[in-house]
Amino acid sequence: MPVIKLNNYILREIGELSRTIHAIVEIKFKKLNLQKGQFIYLTRVYENPGINLIQLSSLLKVDKTTTTKVIQKLIKEGFILKSKDNTDKRSYQLYPTSKASNTYEEIIEEENRAIEICFKNFDKKQKESVYELIKKMNENIQIDWYEIKNYKK
Repeated sequence: MPVIKLNNYILREIGELSRTIHAIVEIKFKKLNLQKGQFIYLTRVYENPGINLIQLSSLLKVDKTTTTKVIQKLIKEGFILKSKDNTDKRSYQLYPTSKASNTYEEIIEEENRAIEICFKNFDKKQKESVYELIKKMNENIQIDWYEIKNYKK
């Protein structure tokens, strides 16, 4: 039986990095009454006031059901306001509350701290290279994601 070997371990390294960062922030954000992964939704709504559920789902590459559940919890906790869209009465726009504004600052501080730790002993050129390479990888995989998502329909 032939054994298929992995060509490169970079995605495993990126995955481990991501999971480690998420594990750290989950511990830190419990005091903010944020549950697993909610900080990602909160930051995107804060950065895109008026975004709707479909746009948010697309931005985060998650299904609308998951987005709806997370947003309902964030509304209940007082982080997000939901308002009917004036042009499309079936749609709702999402806005951050003042509680979200204060929390956003703490989230960004933690994100900046994680970035500093990850880039310890990197020079400016190395940091820029890593960013550009990962950005290009993201662009490439997003093309595949959109093709697969549209094919599924």
